[in-house]
Amino acid sequence: MDTSSPTGKRERRKEARPGELLDAALALFVEKGFAATRVEEVAARAGVSKGTLFLYFPSKEELFKAVVRESIAGRFSEWNQELDQFQGDSAELLRYTMQSWWERIGMTTASGITKLVMSESGTFPEIAAFYQQEVIGPGHDLLKRVLQRGMDRGEFRTMELEYAIYSLIAPMIFLLMWKHSMAPCCPSSQQIDPVSFIDTQVGLLLNGMLLRPPSSPETSPP
Repeated sequence: MDTSSPTGKRERRKEARPGELLDAALALFVEKGFAATRVEEVAARAGVSKGTLFLYFPSKEELFKAVVRESIAGRFSEWNQELDQFQGDSAELLRYTMQSWWERIGMTTASGITKLVMSESGTFPEIAAFYQQEVIGPGHDLLKRVLQRGMDRGEFRTMELEYAIYSLIAPMIFLLMWKHSMAPCCPSSQQIDPVSFIDTQVGLLLNGMLLRPPSSPETSPP
């Protein structure tokens, strides 16, 4: 097809519309929340009519689900593949997992979705259930794999995985909430550097998980 012709340009534009709509929806959901975002606004920001939006996404809820799948949930397959192929020790893998999460999610507009879900889950339980299925569940499974790998290789001490993963999740949730709530209001002297924060958290976590030989009993004085 000749994409320089009017017909070719229209076809190219049509193919780009779903992505443009998802980008516009993500930006508005993060700026305004789920309840306050109107599909008319999304369509206008993407440069199409509301009717065109509904050709691709039949409801605002389906639009939100598509945004989450595109910007967050779709990452888990690549992360699991990287875990399968990782050659370093489990401490390096844990650091890589948390740093790459920040690079691929935390640094992007999609980082605001977590705050949205936490804020509006009571009003929209179907959104919370979807997020649990598509993001929280797979995220938990991925982190369990990282910790289980360390235990199986004798690099991490034995731990209760169902609870240990929250030690990894909690600082990341804090970082997201800080970014989308307090950070815009704080002076530069009180800002948190995300990379340094993550490095510090990983160091604290690893010092509590690395396997150490039991200390020898003290020798009683003669």
